[in-house]
Amino acid sequence: MGVMSLSSTMMVLLQVMILLGQEIGKVSSTLYKVGDLDAWGIPIDAKVYTKWPKSHSFKIGDSLMFLYPPSEDSLIQVTPSNFKSCNTKDPILYMNDGNSLFNLTQNGTLYFTSANPGHCTKYQKLLVSVGTYSAEAEALSPSSAADGPSYQNAFGSIPLSQKSSATSSLISAFSTVAASLACAVVGAIM
Repeated sequence: MGVMSLSSTMMVLLQVMILLGQEIGKVSSTLYKVGDLDAWGIPIDAKVYTKWPKSHSFKIGDSLMFLYPPSEDSLIQVTPSNFKSCNTKDPILYMNDGNSLFNLTQNGTLYFTSANPGHCTKYQKLLVSVGTYSAEAEALSPSSAADGPSYQNAFGSIPLSQKSSATSSLISAFSTVAASLACAVVGAIM
């Protein structure tokens, strides 16, 4: 009877640990409609694309959706210096399909504008900080300057799983405990 009691307790603990392990592996992501507007375009309020990212917390796995009539506009990802100067030559990425989706695949600051002449100078430009809001984002909002030596490309697939080292350690510990429990249950039964 003592062996069955130990075995039952071990099985319950094992089931609880499996459920906890399933929760650890879950990843959530959000699809953001840029500016919360009907379309990506020259804003009526010059600060709409400056204010909008400040009200959201972007993380790896999220996506930005830029909607616009393809015959009237386009979208480019640019370097920090090109963002500041509204230089639309040599973009990092160019899209003109009217339904442009950017998957955020790494932390950092990303810079977007329209490739159409004159649109950037009319404040159709967006700076997004992935991970945390940065002082760089504030410094580069429509009339200031700060230049970085490198840029990140936001176009890519959504990661299936983003686990910090703490989460990986927790999963490793979970696996070790689960294996120990399984051995104990088998040993108790035999």
